[in-house]
Amino acid sequence: MTIIDARMIAPQHPTESAPLLRREFALDAGHGFVERATLRTSALGLVEAWVNGIPSSDELLAPGWTSYEWRVRLVEHDVTDAVAERTVIALRLGNGWYRGWLGFTGERAVYGDERAGYAELEITFADGHVQIVVTDDSWRASTGEVLADDLYNGQTIDARLRGTGWQHPDFDDSTWDAVRAVELDAGRLAPNVAPPVRRLGEFAVQKHWTSPSGKTLVDFGQNLVGFVRVHVAGPAGTEVVLRHAEVLEHDELGTRPLRRAEATDRLILSGGDDVFEPTLTFHGFRYAEVTGWPGEFDPSALAAVVVGSEIRTIGSFECSNPELNQLHSNVLWGMRGNFLSVPTDCPQRDERLGWTGDLAVFAPTAAFLGDVESFLADWLVDVELERRASPTGAVSVVVPDALKYLDTGFPTPGATAVWGDAAVWVPWALWTAYGNEQTLRDAYPLMSAHTRSVAGALSPSGLWDTGFQFGDWLDPDAPADDPGKSKAPSGVVATACAFRTASLMVQTAELLGEQADATEFAVLRDRVGGAFREHYVHDGLVESDSATAYALAIVFGLLDDADRQKAGDRLAELVRAAGHRISTGFAGTPFVNDALATTGHLDDAYALLLQRDAPSWLYAVTMGATTIWERWDSMLPDGSINPGEMTSFNHYAFGAVADWMHRSVAGIAPLEAGYRRILVAPQPGGGLTWAQANLDTPHGLAAVRWDIEGAELRVEVTVPEGSEAVLRLPGRDDETVAPGIHVRTLAINPDGESLV
Repeated sequence: MTIIDARMIAPQHPTESAPLLRREFALDAGHGFVERATLRTSALGLVEAWVNGIPSSDELLAPGWTSYEWRVRLVEHDVTDAVAERTVIALRLGNGWYRGWLGFTGERAVYGDERAGYAELEITFADGHVQIVVTDDSWRASTGEVLADDLYNGQTIDARLRGTGWQHPDFDDSTWDAVRAVELDAGRLAPNVAPPVRRLGEFAVQKHWTSPSGKTLVDFGQNLVGFVRVHVAGPAGTEVVLRHAEVLEHDELGTRPLRRAEATDRLILSGGDDVFEPTLTFHGFRYAEVTGWPGEFDPSALAAVVVGSEIRTIGSFECSNPELNQLHSNVLWGMRGNFLSVPTDCPQRDERLGWTGDLAVFAPTAAFLGDVESFLADWLVDVELERRASPTGAVSVVVPDALKYLDTGFPTPGATAVWGDAAVWVPWALWTAYGNEQTLRDAYPLMSAHTRSVAGALSPSGLWDTGFQFGDWLDPDAPADDPGKSKAPSGVVATACAFRTASLMVQTAELLGEQADATEFAVLRDRVGGAFREHYVHDGLVESDSATAYALAIVFGLLDDADRQKAGDRLAELVRAAGHRISTGFAGTPFVNDALATTGHLDDAYALLLQRDAPSWLYAVTMGATTIWERWDSMLPDGSINPGEMTSFNHYAFGAVADWMHRSVAGIAPLEAGYRRILVAPQPGGGLTWAQANLDTPHGLAAVRWDIEGAELRVEVTVPEGSEAVLRLPGRDDETVAPGIHVRTLAINPDGESLV
């Protein structure tokens, strides 16, 4: 694709209302019919486009959020059917991430002060002639019905100002404003390869009622991300206001966790039959408060529209325990809500940033649930761009890195464990899931740069015990106002993560033929591993004697066989002493079940998974959650919201346990990248009588289902063409099977817990 002209345009006299831009022109004559017409658009902000009144696409929030300093997406659509002898290109611009409020410090327009739009319509005629119309000073500008728009605060639409005539030929725009060019380096416009943001579904109102304070509240039944479409008629000038929130507190809308985000849409009626869709914003919500409704409230006039990046669901899990099924659903909905243009930590409050640590631990789960390769590979481009520009040369803790513009009061950190490790862990998860070597190769400069920054951050002892670290963030025993104060020392966590990163880089470098790097990273791995064992391991006990320390040491392979078993036994003792309640944070939680199960404590892993008292995964389920929470007790047992300032009800990081559910409960995992070889190793337990998982691998459908009936375990496996599977069933030797459907039966003990 050749970019003809990189000039963006903006109104000569901008206002807070969303700008409208239009250009009318005639097709070049004498060249026959139009064979193809392609519209390419972009914006500093958001852009919605029409050609002769026909939307150029059904995408939303385009061109999305990237590291705007170096890369602004250029989206392309076929509009052949829309062009005519006289044609109008029409654009509406929104603030989006570029100019709206951003981050948690109360600042806006951190990237730039004005919105600007770009359009390039390329028309190819039957005789090969090409006509190109681009944004230039011949365009005209005005404003319409969108009086205000912001991702955090919401959108104000005045239907009295609505009209579509400006999108069509022969509209009189003589009173419209002139435009001016906004210079943009052509090299910043990058063809879009990420999945678009679209409407993904709808929910009707499940319940509506009047709150104790007299407010009309509605419940859509699912914590989701998007907006409410409203169909309403009433007197002109009537203002209907919708406030959004994830939860209720004291039977009122629970808005305190939103902090500065107003999450409020204001809809001003035209006097006719109005339909409102606030498409220049999004909210994280399950509930809405409706005020100003004309006449008797009609709940059927509202629909919650789910919005997110269009990621195909490829994996599923189900079992005999309904609460585990709800937990898995919560994980999926947490991912769906936070995978919107970039992978964010939360979608509702004044933050919504691409925190790298959340994704580092969640990437394997994400890669099973959906086809996230292009989505995350595109994000990794920005990770590397931000790293190169960072004054420390380290991976940013959020990407795109808006924090560098915010007055956070904290210096830019150097290399960080888990958060920075996303540079290695995420590409490796993509390689493992999809087997696309090019994705790994594209990320290799980032991966190797991060690993070297870790090497440079080590102390002379070989430990990573210097510099800022998040550590085992949100350890449930940490004070509400100090979420980084965990039982596991940050040096233990960071050093273990450094070992894992170096180990993965040895494999990556060998795979890509970078033998000198493989040798370098092997030396680093061995140095860090030796230092960890020397300073942190004492006769199988790991420094701090915490569940996270044991989980990381066991799963990352830091211990010899004797110490590994002792560590596993000690971990099981700690888990039992905690009443099988969670005692780990961001770093340890994804790995604790594996650490238990692989050291002979499967029953404890299941007891941890199935615990219903806080802190636990199922506590939120018992409290009615439909997404994963940020804190184990984001809502307290009495129904009040956790008093901490940092409380989200849609935060997918702790949902990383679904990866263990896929691999160990159902029993499907990759033995080779892209599931060319599949490990089928179900580990029944926890009183479950059946479990199943399906996965659309690069080779086709892989599936596992097991059932316990009486004293018999039945396992059915589907192996796709081009793959083979290794069946690792209890009490039997490994068996390799070819593509097709295979059924095996085993005898089990009468209690259904232990297998013979």
